[in-house]
Amino acid sequence: MISEPELDGEWAAGRPPTAAEEPVPPREGVRGPRRGWLWALGGALLASAVWAGVLVAQDRFAAAPRLSYRHIEDLCEGRNLAALAKTEVKPGHGLPAHGEHPALDWSYCAYQSDYTEKEAVYYQVQVLAELHKKTDPGAEFGAGPVAGWGLFAGDGGPAEQVSALPGRAEFRAAAGGGWHRLQVVDGGAVFTLHVQWFGPAAGSDPDPDAIRAAMIEDMRDLMTSLRT
Repeated sequence: MISEPELDGEWAAGRPPTAAEEPVPPREGVRGPRRGWLWALGGALLASAVWAGVLVAQDRFAAAPRLSYRHIEDLCEGRNLAALAKTEVKPGHGLPAHGEHPALDWSYCAYQSDYTEKEAVYYQVQVLAELHKKTDPGAEFGAGPVAGWGLFAGDGGPAEQVSALPGRAEFRAAAGGGWHRLQVVDGGAVFTLHVQWFGPAAGSDPDPDAIRAAMIEDMRDLMTSLRT
């Protein structure tokens, strides 16, 4: 009788396993490398987030200019420009304006002299205080044209450095007469005092030395009153 070795188990050691008998690799062999990859990815993301936070903090502190002055809403209140009031300018009642922004706070006051038919010249005075909180205004100070708020416009002569004030101060006069402007930058603060006149004598400067000296004195008082 012909024997059946497959029934006796003689072929079991040499025959290939069937599909049902295929060995299953241990699950740890798959999860181990994946777990390490996830840890590496998490570490990289954490490092990137920390580095981004460092850069943001560095940029915030590096870009923020020094501010030694406070912001007020009414720049006219309590400021009658006493020095200019002793000259022919004689500023009248002031009209205030102000604004607040994460990058810039500003306050403004416009003074007008009383106008009558007998007056030969009509004066207007403007004061502007700016507090730059994000970028340093010193890099652009004095680089642009003579222009700005309201009557801050026209051709100006060369800038004259003024050493009697804190920070960096420049005085300009209109090339053909008609206005004076004094501007100061101290850290992130910029102050502008502008005097303009109209009338029959608008083409000439009425006692320019007295007006210039009064503007410097009033600017010093303004900066002192706002200093923190």
